[in-house]
Amino acid sequence: MLSEAEQNKLKQEAANQAAKQLVSGMTLGVGTGSTVKYFIDALTRRRDEDGLSLAAIVTTSNRSKEALQAKGFKVSGLSDVELLDLTVDGADRVDRHLDGIKGGGGALTMEKNVATYSRHCTWIVDESKVVDHLSGFPLPVEVLRNTCEHLYRKFADENLEPEFRKDADGRRFMTHYGNYIIDLHVDPIPVPAGLALWLDTTVGVVEHGLFLNVADKVIIAHEDGHIETRTR
Repeated sequence: MLSEAEQNKLKQEAANQAAKQLVSGMTLGVGTGSTVKYFIDALTRRRDEDGLSLAAIVTTSNRSKEALQAKGFKVSGLSDVELLDLTVDGADRVDRHLDGIKGGGGALTMEKNVATYSRHCTWIVDESKVVDHLSGFPLPVEVLRNTCEHLYRKFADENLEPEFRKDADGRRFMTHYGNYIIDLHVDPIPVPAGLALWLDTTVGVVEHGLFLNVADKVIIAHEDGHIETRTR
């Protein structure tokens, strides 16, 4: 079991590797999460030390937007950019097919929107996030508040072991869009594509955290110090 300091070091190494693929003139999507914080630091160094100049930056959350602005970057809205060249984001779990679970930070809807309008997506993770089959992390489902109780019962009837996500004050976690998140404790997820399709067609579901066929590159920092790059 890695310590928090060791995990943070691995996240930093993966983020540094991801920053190396950036070239001036790109339109860039920046994700959300603990690993992405290190990527923002690496992006800042590329700008300050290498003169990297990006055409536009779009983020998936206010947290990342504020972090970038604090470093002096101008952040655009997704609607202001026709297509992003690259999005760099983290992931909560990644399997051997490079499919993932995302949304641990609650920004899954915008994360999927930004990824959808990107030519390429790179995920940066430490080796603790890599699994053979998607497992070991609850699947977030963003739901409309006015039908959330109906959906909770529907998920329970399907043996998906739902649980409303709570904030630090014990209240139901509210997303950027004013919705709730129900975490499904399905472990492992037997048929991710089947569950994704079912959730996609369930009325009241805004978005889910199954990111299938999204990432074309995953950068993995291993405990022994080497950086592995897997491509789809």
